Amino acid sequence: MTLKTQQLRTLAEVRAFLDGSQLVSFEIPTREAAYDFVTRQLRHFGYAKLGRADKGVLRRYLIKITGLSRAQITRLMAQHRVSRRIRDRRGTPPKPFTRRYTREDVLLLAEVDALHGTVSGPATRKLCERAYTVYGDARFERLATLSHGHLYNLRQSRAYMQRRGQFTKTRPVTVAIGVRRKPAPNDQPGYLRVDTVHQGDLDGIKGLYHLNLVDEVTQFEFVGSLERLSERFLLPILEALIAAFPFTIQGFHADNGSEFINHQVAAMLTKLPIQEFTKSRSRHTNDNALVESKNGSVVRKHLGYSHIPGRFASQVNAFTQNVLSPYLNFHRPCFFPVEEVDAKGRIRKRYRYAHMMTPYEKLKSLPHAAQHLKAGVTFDSLDAIAHALSDNEAARLLNEARAHLFRSINKAQTPAA
Repeated sequence: MTLKTQQLRTLAEVRAFLDGSQLVSFEIPTREAAYDFVTRQLRHFGYAKLGRADKGVLRRYLIKITGLSRAQITRLMAQHRVSRRIRDRRGTPPKPFTRRYTREDVLLLAEVDALHGTVSGPATRKLCERAYTVYGDARFERLATLSHGHLYNLRQSRAYMQRRGQFTKTRPVTVAIGVRRKPAPNDQPGYLRVDTVHQGDLDGIKGLYHLNLVDEVTQFEFVGSLERLSERFLLPILEALIAAFPFTIQGFHADNGSEFINHQVAAMLTKLPIQEFTKSRSRHTNDNALVESKNGSVVRKHLGYSHIPGRFASQVNAFTQNVLSPYLNFHRPCFFPVEEVDAKGRIRKRYRYAHMMTPYEKLKSLPHAAQHLKAGVTFDSLDAIAHALSDNEAARLLNEARAHLFRSINKAQTPAA
């Protein structure tokens, strides 16, 4: 290390240098030269005899001059304190720990586990201890003192797994219903995301379920409620919700729940007809993210988390289909993302205020929107629904209907005095 202006001889000069009161220029050397410089400075200032504050000053000085990290300088100081010298340990293999338990011990442990059916760690330890102390088997001398924790380490060792390990390939999914992929709507409406929301259990009484369907492009959303997740209750509600969408349904996407991935639902979708039936992929949690986010921001927001018994499903379903769903589609603004490619080539979604609109406004803004409408549905009829109430009037009607619904549910559950 070459200090071009002067050599720092005292800790006071070092402090002045660190405080920036002296202009000192220096060159960053090779690692070997840096180690030599650190050694000379530690000897010059008598590091071992310095107090805590002075040691900190010297450490900061060495970090600034050498460019090494604080952790590196600390290790070099510790090495110098022990051996009075610093050497480059890179490339030197670490000294291995002394191995107490041999391969023969591991195989013996595997033999014990095979004989006794891999009992718990303490029980296995006791078996090894008894084999040596009670029955005098010298092979168990070391295993007799085996600890609980290290027993499990030995069970994870390669020698143990080679002797006892059993590997079974992952069994493929046998239900060949639906295509496992993410839908690609290509800015066309009619690709639905579906999920269920449970209203909870209380004292052994099952709560009702909500069925939530959201169109991926327009965010048109219809919510229904049913007493139980069975074909008897789910299929009629599901068919009614699909029929409520004003545009043609082309795709149906669900997670891997058995309430949707079954032959009854597949047959109903084929009858409607719906061209695509897809399901979420493994380890792709965002495949059904849109409807899952709506579960929280819509269903939980308006219906809460409190338990609602299944016998009230018809009342709640009338509210969700006749009041909540029209409000969501014609009066509740939503953000619609715009995908952009950043400087690194990654696709980023931007949510801008200028692109916020209601699902119905989004539907009308699509190119050739009229061609996506179902037979008999026109924008004139949809405009009449959209302008029948203002946003505030629709929200007021929603709040009043929800309050009436929960009052009737609470009254029905309150026992008479």
